[in-house]
Amino acid sequence: MTESARASASGRNGSNGSGGLAGWQDASRVPYAVFTDPTVYRREQERIFRGPVWSFVALASELPEAGDFKATFVGENPVVVTRDAEGALHAWVNRCAHRGAIVCREPRGNATDFTCVYHQWCYDPAGRLLGVPFRKGNKGKGGYPKDFRVADHGLTPLSVASHKDLIFVSFDPAAKPLADYLGVEMRHWIDRVFPRPTRVLGYARQYIHANWKLYLENVKDPYHASLLHLFHATFGIYRSSMGGGVIQDAETGLHSIIRAFKIEEEELGEYKKGMRTYDETSKLSDPSLLRGKPELEPVLTNHIQILFPSVVVQQIENTLAVRQIVPKGVDAMELTFIFFGFEDDDDAMLAQRLKQANFVGPAGYISMEDGEAIELVQRSVREAPEETSVIDLGGKEHGNEENLITESMVRSFWAGYRDLMCFGAEE
Repeated sequence: MTESARASASGRNGSNGSGGLAGWQDASRVPYAVFTDPTVYRREQERIFRGPVWSFVALASELPEAGDFKATFVGENPVVVTRDAEGALHAWVNRCAHRGAIVCREPRGNATDFTCVYHQWCYDPAGRLLGVPFRKGNKGKGGYPKDFRVADHGLTPLSVASHKDLIFVSFDPAAKPLADYLGVEMRHWIDRVFPRPTRVLGYARQYIHANWKLYLENVKDPYHASLLHLFHATFGIYRSSMGGGVIQDAETGLHSIIRAFKIEEEELGEYKKGMRTYDETSKLSDPSLLRGKPELEPVLTNHIQILFPSVVVQQIENTLAVRQIVPKGVDAMELTFIFFGFEDDDDAMLAQRLKQANFVGPAGYISMEDGEAIELVQRSVREAPEETSVIDLGGKEHGNEENLITESMVRSFWAGYRDLMCFGAEE
């Protein structure tokens, strides 16, 4: 039996509690069970989001002042990241040590302490318990036992680390250092987008009825970009005929980047033939949308970098953003765009960044089709968990490519995911 045939056969649902994925070997044949099986989703919470990975939670420029905080999620787990009076970052699980209620109920703000609304247990920005009501009871009656120690009942702390403006947390104290987790190549490309201090410009949020990994597939897939997106193809922001390619993290294949740049010799004649998404009759009522200017080196029209499992670092022309991916069940996810610029942007650049923010987001000229496309996949595959996708463009290899007509990053992702989830051998 061929490798592909073995993978297809092992992709059929079984009773081993892992969606029939034990023995899955071929990363170019992905069983649809990974998008639909609740058991797989629960396993992801344990092995990925509470496992030895680093998940993005915030930009440092979202917490510029002492006392600033942001509440968010790592997988299904509510977490809070804070900056204390000395400027140090802390992160903790947003679950009261008393009876499990959510402690911080605001998405962001500034606070010197955090009090659970249920029984008023109060914590400092580092998650240490400061005090509890009626600790000694009332008039000699009730209260906590004498051996109750406030210091023993803080919020569950998380490891926190940052690179440039990106803040990450990990549930696993044994996770490798963030620098090693990202790797030299990925850190190099992060540095390109964050050369100097940033400021947050705004947010957009999108709820998508699809498994979170379908979005990761989408942003790792240069093949679809000029086929699905009319705006990309018609106005030349991204075309498969451009220069560029894909770069992958050599150790796990989970992190990657798509980069694209314009080349003088690009010929549109052949490119336009049969291209449904190239529409030369489409015009912009405000052509200034595309009148940006090169600012980052090397000059790229597109920089789409995926840092597994939860963030995309984006530069499209002059619009800069990070996209945070939060699963909301086996068949839903929330996508938050955090738009940013640099502290030294002049008024003209700020205006251009805000205008080009319309490229992305739930109604973006480019990205509005992505949510629809992956929802179509989710609706279709829910009744076919034993079937598999076909990811053959560019061959079977997983490495870097100096072209944009490839699915190598998708294969690389699935190989890394399969190994992290321990689906590569019979159980």
